[in-house]
Amino acid sequence: MPLNIIIFGQLTDITGRSLSLDNITDTDNLVRQLNKLYPALADKKYVIAVDKQVVTTNTVLTNNNTVALLPPFSGG
Repeated sequence: MPLNIIIFGQLTDITGRSLSLDNITDTDNLVRQLNKLYPALADKKYVIAVDKQVVTTNTVLTNNNTVALLPPFSGG
C-alpha cells in the first residue's frame, strides 16, 4: 500500500497537491525518492511533518502515517 503525502504552498507547483509513493520506509528514503522524481525539489527548503509533528531526524514511516511537506512560512 502506498504512502500518501500532502503537499503545501509553492511546493505544489512542482509536485501537485498530493502524492502516493510505494516502498518508502523512512523520511531519508522519502527525500531521496522525491528528489529523484522532482529534481526541482532538491533546491527548495521545506520541512516534513509526520502525523502533524515536524520531524528533524530520520523517522520510520508506515502507510498509516500522514506525511506533509511544508514550505517555509511567515505570518503577521
